[in-house]
Amino acid sequence: MSRQQFPIHSIVRMALFAAILAISAYISIPLPLPGGPHLTLQNFMLLLIALLLSWQESLLVVVVWMLLGIIGVPVFIGGKASVGYLLNPWGGYTIAFLVVALLLPLFRGKKYHRIRYTLVSVAGVILIDFFGMLYLHFYPASGYADWKLALTVGFAAFLPLDLVKAVAAAQMVPAFRRIIGNRAG
Repeated sequence: MSRQQFPIHSIVRMALFAAILAISAYISIPLPLPGGPHLTLQNFMLLLIALLLSWQESLLVVVVWMLLGIIGVPVFIGGKASVGYLLNPWGGYTIAFLVVALLLPLFRGKKYHRIRYTLVSVAGVILIDFFGMLYLHFYPASGYADWKLALTVGFAAFLPLDLVKAVAAAQMVPAFRRIIGNRAG
C-alpha cells in the first residue's frame, strides 16, 4: 500500500483556499486605465496561501484555480474566465501567480519568522508586479511599449497597495496557522 500524497485534511484545505482565491477575484476596484486592470485581494490571498502551505499544496491550489478559469468557471477578476483572460495584456500578473506559489514556500522557511516572511512576501508582490509589467510591455499592441509608461502604469501604480497587502499577509500567518492547524508548510 503506497503512502497517500495528500491526506484528506490537506485536500480539504487546498479546496478551501482555491475557493477563497476565486472569491477574492470579486473583491476588486477597477482602475481607469486602458484594458481594465483592477486592484483586488487576489494577490493578498495568493501570498497568504504561499506563506501557509507547502510548495506542493500552494502550487496545486493555484493550478486548480487557474485550470478552473481556463475551462470557463468565472474565477478570474471581474468574474471572467477562459484562456483568453490569461492571454490579454494584463494576463501576466495572473500567470506570475504560478511562480510565486512555487517560490515563496521554498524561500520562507518552515518556522515562522516575521522579518523573513515579510521580506519573502514583499519579494512575491514585486515579482508579480514586475512580471506583469514585462508581459504588458512586450504584449503586441498593448499600448505600453514605452518603458516609462509600462513602469508607471504596470508597476508603480500597483506597488504601494501591493506592498501593504504583502506586509499584512506576512503578519497574519501565525493567526491563520492556529486556525487551520500547524500541519501546513
